[in-house]
Amino acid sequence: MSDAELTLRRATSADIPFIMATERLPGNDTLVGRWEDAKHRDTMADERHVYFVASDGRAPIGFAIIRDWGVPERVTKILRVAVATPGQGIGRRMVGAVLDAIFTETAAHRVFLGLFVGNDRAQRAYAAAGLVAEGVARGNAFLNGEPRDQVIMAILRPEWAASRGHGSMTGTSEKIGTVPFSR
Repeated sequence: MSDAELTLRRATSADIPFIMATERLPGNDTLVGRWEDAKHRDTMADERHVYFVASDGRAPIGFAIIRDWGVPERVTKILRVAVATPGQGIGRRMVGAVLDAIFTETAAHRVFLGLFVGNDRAQRAYAAAGLVAEGVARGNAFLNGEPRDQVIMAILRPEWAASRGHGSMTGTSEKIGTVPFSR
């Protein structure tokens, strides 16, 4: 898939079946977790959360859930990222587009995420998108009733801006690329 084929848009409740199906792909139960329809609807209705769906121009290929969108604390968490066909570079490109959306649409200074220890493919994808591993948070999440350690990765606005050739932007509403960001 070429870079031109990846588009990112805000998800709607009509996307929940795709999101749930992607969460339920083999192996994702131990990598990204899964929610029921009602939990997704409640979270999607919460203004501190934003859902994105990536598309290849024909169909959805991945999704991301963002927490603390546009909060005054200026720290945003990528809560969940999943793609329908892992291992093709879609996750890395999608995370890059999500970071562009966060930093162009909000005043966030820091974007971070936690991924389960051992999820090396995701860690490589996040690193390729510019996130830096900061360490391991022991027992940071519960999945299937069990505590799990997470690698914490983050990127700061100046790092993102430098990687995009924007110097040290401190806040902007500028749109980057052709990714649509309507809610």
